[in-house]
Amino acid sequence: MPDVKYYDLRHVTGQVTHIDIDNGIVESAGTSFFNKAVLRVLDRTGWGIIQIDNFTPCTGRKFEDLIQSARKLAGITEEIVELGEVPHGILPVPPLKEDPRAVSIEEKSALLAEIEEAARHPLVTNRRANYVERIEQVRFTDSSANEYSYEMCRSGFNVLAVASQNGNVQMGFEREHSIHGFDLRHRQDAGKSAAEIAVSLLDAGAVKGGKMRAVLDPELAGVFAHEAVGHASEGDLISEGNSVLKGRTGEKIASEILTIVDDPALSEFGFDPVDAEGTKVLRTEIISRGVVNAFLHTRESLAAVGNGIAGHARAMPGEPPLVRMSNTFIENGDAKKAEIFEECKNGIFLAGSRGGQVDPGRGIFQFNAEYGYLVENGECTKMIRDVSLSGEILSTLHRITLCGNDRKMSPGYCGKGGQSVPVSDGAPHVLLLDAVVGGSGLD
Repeated sequence: MPDVKYYDLRHVTGQVTHIDIDNGIVESAGTSFFNKAVLRVLDRTGWGIIQIDNFTPCTGRKFEDLIQSARKLAGITEEIVELGEVPHGILPVPPLKEDPRAVSIEEKSALLAEIEEAARHPLVTNRRANYVERIEQVRFTDSSANEYSYEMCRSGFNVLAVASQNGNVQMGFEREHSIHGFDLRHRQDAGKSAAEIAVSLLDAGAVKGGKMRAVLDPELAGVFAHEAVGHASEGDLISEGNSVLKGRTGEKIASEILTIVDDPALSEFGFDPVDAEGTKVLRTEIISRGVVNAFLHTRESLAAVGNGIAGHARAMPGEPPLVRMSNTFIENGDAKKAEIFEECKNGIFLAGSRGGQVDPGRGIFQFNAEYGYLVENGECTKMIRDVSLSGEILSTLHRITLCGNDRKMSPGYCGKGGQSVPVSDGAPHVLLLDAVVGGSGLD
């Protein structure tokens, strides 16, 4: 083998099934196949990377020629790269409850149509549902004789309902995705829920913005953990100086009740049995009992930054790995949900997420809740809409004063560097003092 510092090859084959239904009409349904590989060679001057479609595994002279081709690309760079020492090993993939490949696309379409039909309501003017099923066979090998192979299946659906009345248009959305197999059966409640949220929002009031006590539901609190803390803990951003957490290892930045974790070994939608560099995946406590504890790393960022755990390299098929989150969550506390609302007294309850933005370098964020309720004397009263949560990451962490014992994870996808990977975010209900809430007017 040519004299290079390191190489690895990640080869992914598989299939993707999509079904889209719009207002009772199946717009598309089909399965496509893919075969992609990425070869990385680390030479004295940096990385050489070759991305290959329709890759055919090869050995001997053909493989050596591939290595040499990548080495030539490394020769045009001038970046000294070191790799951290890491543990290796692979976890078992959780078994499927039902293999979706055993279910015909006709049956899948019929079941999805039942979910979409359940969103029907006199005030719902548009309904849409989609199903996606992705099955990947992954093979990894490197110059240190590490070899792994596994198969992963991820599947799930989204359902959207749009309600309209007198020019007022509102949306309700539900999603379910998992790594545990086929999950379209008996899920009509998701369609019904999407419609109920959309219709209820038509009569929801507005709220005047300002500082107030806020209870965050598990979905929105999980989004905060992912966006505001998870991204700020990624080793490449730390190395580049684009994180408010840089240089704060060992610093207390929150109450002792707060622990924020990223765990690719957790059997949720962001699960990986081994990371994209062949590194063993491990639970990483980013914030441990209020103290900045560890950052997320690839082997390269671990060598550059330290203070953390590798095993957080992730990649789409045929793409080079990046530092990425997997299953990111606020750990359970001791409080009961009722106790959190009782302590809130008068304030606001924020539920669900409609996106937002975060700047981990400046340490600021802004998220939009799907909906909310006024909290009066510890009870939810009037439904509200068009409400957001914003602030500085570090000051907001200090203001989390209660964490519930009812953590729930929500699946989704996270984009970075032109790549999108499956993740889960989660939290229990949490109480936030002096939350900066944005609204659209007076209630």
